[in-house]
Amino acid sequence: MAMTLITTNTETNAASSSFTSSIDSTYKLYIFKWFDINPATDNTKFQFQFNAAAASGFDETVTTTRFRARHTEGDATSFGYEHDFDQAQGTSYIDLGISSGNGADESQVGELFLFNPSNTTYVKHFYARDSVAANEPAIYDSFTAGYVNTTAAIDEVQFKMNSGNFDGTIKMYGVG
Repeated sequence: MAMTLITTNTETNAASSSFTSSIDSTYKLYIFKWFDINPATDNTKFQFQFNAAAASGFDETVTTTRFRARHTEGDATSFGYEHDFDQAQGTSYIDLGISSGNGADESQVGELFLFNPSNTTYVKHFYARDSVAANEPAIYDSFTAGYVNTTAAIDEVQFKMNSGNFDGTIKMYGVG
């Protein structure tokens, strides 16, 4: 299956990055890839949320889970489930990774897979992987998965920091 680039959002000092068109029945899988996300505010988290067709607010009900691996520059490692980041039928933005620093050597990359967002029979599943060069200094590799608990079509996705603005590039692809 081929990936087709649909949209590229290149952000500079942006409060958010929204994809508000082209998520439709053309593809059953949409992939969002982000590169060099660097926050203006130190120690902040990159997040996302969905919006159903004809709705507003980026506040869809989701259930999520997350685990991560960590390796510090001092060679300490850890791996584990992060229950503090779960949502059980919550409407908050979904954290993609651990807090990121705002230094030139502190940024993040990752990808989000959204499955069959135009289907109006079933909930919408998603998973994400995010790699953060954090401010401690360490690298975190976080895995988030869940579902949007609606049978309405999902036609918008928004990314933002939990505080302040950010720089970076986010690309949206269709697969099929």
